Amino acid sequence: MLPPFTYVRPDDFAGAVRELGRPGTRLHAGGTDLLGCLRDGVFTAERLVSLRRVTAGREIGALPDGGLRLGALVPVAAIAASPLVRERFPGLARAAADVASPQLRNQGTLGGNLCQRPRCWYFRGEFPCLKKGGDHCSALDGENRYHAIFGGGPCFIVHPSDLAPMLVALAATVRLLGPDGERRLPLAEFFQLPSENLAGENCLGPAEIVVEVEIPAHPGWRSSYRKVRERGSWDFALASVALALRREGERVAAARVVLGGVAPAPWRLPAVEAILTGRPFAAEAIRDAAAAAVAGAEPLAGNGYKVALVRGVIEESLLALR
Repeated sequence: MLPPFTYVRPDDFAGAVRELGRPGTRLHAGGTDLLGCLRDGVFTAERLVSLRRVTAGREIGALPDGGLRLGALVPVAAIAASPLVRERFPGLARAAADVASPQLRNQGTLGGNLCQRPRCWYFRGEFPCLKKGGDHCSALDGENRYHAIFGGGPCFIVHPSDLAPMLVALAATVRLLGPDGERRLPLAEFFQLPSENLAGENCLGPAEIVVEVEIPAHPGWRSSYRKVRERGSWDFALASVALALRREGERVAAARVVLGGVAPAPWRLPAVEAILTGRPFAAEAIRDAAAAAVAGAEPLAGNGYKVALVRGVIEESLLALR
């Protein structure tokens, strides 16, 4: 059962920010994650601020430099189907197509996908979870086969977004609007580890909203997204890899490699990027990169399989881009 709440519909993002400043208020866009959290008692809300009447933030547009502007209210399905996204950033179109089910892709939004809460069953269930004010992380000694092998501690969630790793690999920036006005920052800096922010997963301030994401032009770059999951249809990633790579002849001129499903935030691999850059894009470099991808992994008792999985999915994805 959903708890009782009042419902308001401002006409623009500025109005939504004003409404969010009131205590007990939460934002409602597609609602695919919000309503589940309310039903499961993850958090409560006395008022919901709906973005249904907001007309801004619903378009995908080309930037003069060849990049793209994505409104926060664009449905995930529209990103997957967009000819502009498919042409310029096919890895992003693939990531969007891999999100959840067709129904959820049509309802869920870009902003909601980036800001969704973790799927950890201790966080979602009736447990004294650290993120909900408890005194320990139950995943440490409990059932942890889906939890983090990188960046964990004191909490071991994994970030559930498919779009986030790909957008970080594409060096996207995010535009936020709050009571103090607008700010922009690299999307990689938007996400936070539990050691930085135990209660949340990003740097959104009180009454602050994601309104837009921009991707700069990447002339000559190729991108891809590979997601491994237990079920071939609707499921979250056991591990995923987002690649953006530029070649000059037979050599890799630049690379960005970001993992999903294995850390509390999109997990970039600068050591792997360094191994690839400047070398011929051949089997030896790819094997070295795959080995380096798992350096520093700290699996828990039940998720050691993710180490081999990451190594394999990195090698597979790089070979597919040759």
